[in-house]
Amino acid sequence: MTTSSLTPSLLDQDWKQIVKWGSICAVTLIIISLVGMPIKLDTKTIINPLLSLGYISLFWVPLTFGYLASSHVVLEGVETPKSGLRDLMTGACTGAIGGAGLTVLMLGIENFDIRDPLINWGPQLYEVLSFGARGLGSGVWIGVGAALGLVGAALNVIPAVVRRGISYGIFVVLAAAVFEPALDDMSEGFHLEWLIELIFEKRGGLSLWSAVILASVVGVIATVTKGKLKTAVANYRVQETKQKKQTSVILFVVVAALGIILPIFMGTYVNSLLANVGIFLLLALGLNIVVGLAGILDLGYVAFFAVGAYTTAVLTSPDSPFFSPELNWALALLIVIALAALTGLIIGAPVIRMRGDYLAIVTLGFGEIIRLLFMSDFLKPYFGGAQGILSVPGINLGFVHISGTDPKAIFYLVLIFCGLAVYVSWRLQASRLGRSWMAIREDEQVAEAMGINTVNSKLMAFVVGAVLASFAGAIMAARVGSVFPNSFMILISIVILVVVIVGGMGSIPGVFVGAFVLIGVLGGPRQPGLLQEFGQLKLLVYGALLVYMMLKRPEGLVPSARRTQELHQEEFLQDSWLSGQDDEDEEQQLAEGEEAQL
Repeated sequence: MTTSSLTPSLLDQDWKQIVKWGSICAVTLIIISLVGMPIKLDTKTIINPLLSLGYISLFWVPLTFGYLASSHVVLEGVETPKSGLRDLMTGACTGAIGGAGLTVLMLGIENFDIRDPLINWGPQLYEVLSFGARGLGSGVWIGVGAALGLVGAALNVIPAVVRRGISYGIFVVLAAAVFEPALDDMSEGFHLEWLIELIFEKRGGLSLWSAVILASVVGVIATVTKGKLKTAVANYRVQETKQKKQTSVILFVVVAALGIILPIFMGTYVNSLLANVGIFLLLALGLNIVVGLAGILDLGYVAFFAVGAYTTAVLTSPDSPFFSPELNWALALLIVIALAALTGLIIGAPVIRMRGDYLAIVTLGFGEIIRLLFMSDFLKPYFGGAQGILSVPGINLGFVHISGTDPKAIFYLVLIFCGLAVYVSWRLQASRLGRSWMAIREDEQVAEAMGINTVNSKLMAFVVGAVLASFAGAIMAARVGSVFPNSFMILISIVILVVVIVGGMGSIPGVFVGAFVLIGVLGGPRQPGLLQEFGQLKLLVYGALLVYMMLKRPEGLVPSARRTQELHQEEFLQDSWLSGQDDEDEEQQLAEGEEAQL
C-alpha cells in the first residue's frame, strides 16, 4: 500500500455536513433577502463604487458558513486533522449550496408574483441580486457563494496571525465607512476636511485605494501587536486590589477627559447623537442596578422614565393643564426624584416576592398601565391625554439656562448625570447593599437564609433604578420640548434591557459599550443612529444580536468578573479540579523521587 493511497482525495468529503451547513446558509440568505435588508441597506456605500452595505448583508453569510463547515472539532486527547485543500473544497461547496438558494429565489421572482404576502418580492430585489445587470443570470450566485465559501475556509487554513490581521483590517474598513458622517462632522472642528476628502469619495464611501491602504496598515499593526492587548487585560485582572483601583481611576480619568474635551470640536450631528446615547446610557445604568446587580427582571422600567418626563413637563411647562406657577427645571428635579422613588416603592411592593417569569410579566403590566394612565381621558385635565404636554422649556439651573436645541450643552448635562450614576453604581457595588443584591441574584433562598433582608434590598434596587431613570426622563422632556404617552412604549424597556445584556449585566464599562454600539450605531426605537439606513431593520438586528449573545457570550461584551464566574461556574470548577490534580501528581512524583534516593 502506497502513501498516496492513504491520502484522502478532494472528493472524499463529509457531504452530509456540507449539505447541512449549505442548506442553513441558503435559508439564511433567502430570509435576509425577503426581509428587504439588501434593498434598504444598498444606499449605504462602503467602497465606492464596488461595495455597499446591502451586499455585505449577503456576502457575510456564505463566508461565515464556509468557515464553520471547514472547521475541525477539537477533542482533548485526539489529534486534530491538518487543514488543507479538502477544507477549501468543503467551504467552496458549502458556499455554492448557499448561493444556489439565492438562484432559486431569483428564478421564483422571474416566474411568479407573490408580492401580496412578501412585499419585498419583486423587480427591485431582483435588480440587487443580479448586481444591476440582468445579463449575468440567476446562476451567478452559485459562483459568488462558492468564492465566498472558499475565502471563509481559507481563513481556517492560513496561520492565526494572518487571520487576525485580515479580520482587523476588514473590521476597521467597515467601521470607517459606518462612521463616515461622524468623521465628516468631527473634521470641521479639527480642520481635517482635506483628509476626509482624500479618504472618502464625494458620493460617500471609501475609495478603493484608501480602503486597501487602511486595511493593510491596520492588519500590520494587529499582527505586530499580537496578544499584547490580551496580556494587558490579563495583567489588569490579576492585579492586587489597590493596584487595580489605581488603574481603574486612571482609565476613568482618561475617558472622562476625552468625554469633556472632544465634544468641543464636534459639530451638531455628533453632539446630538451623543446626547441620545447619553440619555439611553443613563437609563441603562439604572436598569443595570435592577437587573444586573439585583437580578430583578423588570420589563416595565420605562414607567420610571415616563414619570420623570411627565413630572418635569407638568411642573415647568406653561401649557400644563393644572399646575401654576411654573417651576424652574432644577427645583422641579427635586420633586421628580421624590415622585420617582415613591413610584419605585409602589410598583416594587406588590411584586417584590415574585420571581422569574412572573416578576417579568407583572412589571411589564405595570409599565403599560402607567402609560395608559397618562393617555387616559380620565387624567387628561392633569396630563393632557393623548395630546400630551407641549411647550416644555429648556433647562434652567438658576445660574445658567440650557436650551433644548443646543445639543452640545445637553450632552454635557447628560455627561454630568451619567458620571453621577456611574459613581453611585460603583459605590453601591462595593457596599453591603450591593453585596446583598449580588447574593440575591445568585440564589435568593440562600441569601435569605444567610440573614439578608431580601424584601428591603429588592425595594432599594427598584428605588435607585427609578431615580436614575427619572433623571433621563427629566432631561428628555426639556430636550424635546414636549411629552407624549406614545413616547414611552414598552419597546424602550426592551431596548434598554438589550443594551444591558449585550454590554454585560452588572458591568459598568459593559453598559457604556452596549449603549454606544446599539444606540450610537443602530439607534433607539425612534432615535436615529449612525446607520440610519437600518430604519425598522434595527429591531431585527437587536433580536439576532440578543440570540447570538445568549448562545455564544451570555456574560456580555465587557463582562464583570463575578458574572463570568457565575455563568461559567462548571468550567472554573473543572479547571480548579484539574489544577489540583496536577499539583497532587507533582507531589506524588516528588515523594517517589525522595523514596528512591533513600
